[in-house]
Order: sequence, then C-alpha cells, then structure tokens
Amino acid sequence: MENLFAFVIGGLYATSLFMMLRRSIVKLVIGLMILSNAANLLILTGGGLVRGAPPLIPEGLYHPVGVTADPLPQALILTAIVISFGVLAFAVVLIHRAYEVIGADDMNEMKSTDS
Repeated sequence: MENLFAFVIGGLYATSLFMMLRRSIVKLVIGLMILSNAANLLILTGGGLVRGAPPLIPEGLYHPVGVTADPLPQALILTAIVISFGVLAFAVVLIHRAYEVIGADDMNEMKSTDS
C-alpha cells in the first residue's frame, strides 16, 4: 500500500511543479494547492498506514493496548490544511487585485511596476 502512495505522492509533486512553472498566475495557485495536498499525503504516509483503534489508554495502564493509530500526523495535517486554506484565500484575493490593475494573468506582463 505504501508503494502506491509513493507513486501518487510523486505524481502530485510532479504535477504541482509543472503547474507552478507555467506563465499563468492562476495555474501557479493551482500548483500550490496540489503541492500542499501532496505534502499532507506525504506526512500521512510517513506516519504509517495502520488500521487500528484510537490511541486511548485504559485506566491503570501506561500505554495503549494493541495496535493503535498515531494521532500526530493527523494533527499536523489538520493544521496544514487550515494554513493552506488561508494562503489560498490570500492568493485568490491577490490574483483578483492584480488582474484588476494589470488586466491579464500572465506573469511576464506583471514584471513592470508602472501599472
């Protein structure tokens, strides 16, 4: 199962880099979204893909009994999702404003500061 996730993560990283190297700023933001999803999937896979019970410790014991899921990657991914949503919202507003001022979403037309 981890091999399949490795290929999916590699494909997502390759797609995001391809999208971020395009001249359109909209494609740049789409590439950033795909990159954040690839990073989240990498964190989840790095934490281990184990189907198990929640990591609850019974009363009187010092560690969980049996196979348990690791909650740390899930917490990191939840935080990353919130941060990437904030960055995406900022980027969409920035793109909208840049399009209003310049009238195009081409990165080459945004090089001059005369607008």
